[in-house]
Amino acid sequence: MIWLTHKIEFPAYQFTSKEGIIALGGDLSEERLIHAYKNGIFPWFSEEDPIVWYCPFERMVLFPDDIKISKSMRKIINKNEFTITENRAFEEVIFNCKSIERNDGFGTWITDDMEDAYINLHKKGVAKSIEIWLNDKLVGGLYGLEINNIFCGESMFSKVSNASKLAFIHLATNKKYQLIDCQIHNEHLASLGAKEIDRALFLDILRR
Repeated sequence: MIWLTHKIEFPAYQFTSKEGIIALGGDLSEERLIHAYKNGIFPWFSEEDPIVWYCPFERMVLFPDDIKISKSMRKIINKNEFTITENRAFEEVIFNCKSIERNDGFGTWITDDMEDAYINLHKKGVAKSIEIWLNDKLVGGLYGLEINNIFCGESMFSKVSNASKLAFIHLATNKKYQLIDCQIHNEHLASLGAKEIDRALFLDILRR
């Protein structure tokens, strides 16, 4: 396994392990994170571990035209009970993604350092959030990075049923992105139309 130095660079893709790990160590600086995402690499690690960088061989993605919206979700959308905003409460969204109790395995493990790093990227205009409100209370949302015309999703949360799903559907239907990067396979995302594609194809789309 290759350990990163102070240089803002990553190993060649052929050094990726069978688990999808391409490197260890380094830092979460603005420059390194942006360089990583532009090359299809993302950090995913626990609080006590070194930074682990992934670039899986199969990439879970959603092409917006493939979004699946069930009849029940369409009814919820048409009721207009929820208010949807963008970039209004990024810090609240990432805090909830970090702290909410999960039973579906969705999202990433967000350390304190990661939280600070992505808040900094938001202030730089790179990290974005979508918020779902009910009666003026934040009940769901998601965040990620905007790289070219791709949204690299990081995590999402729900405090009421369907809130995060509504945020994801909004992301897919707002006509801003060619592709939504969902990183790794997840049954919940698959039910919404996401699928795995080969890493080479993902990287080709990312770099266009």
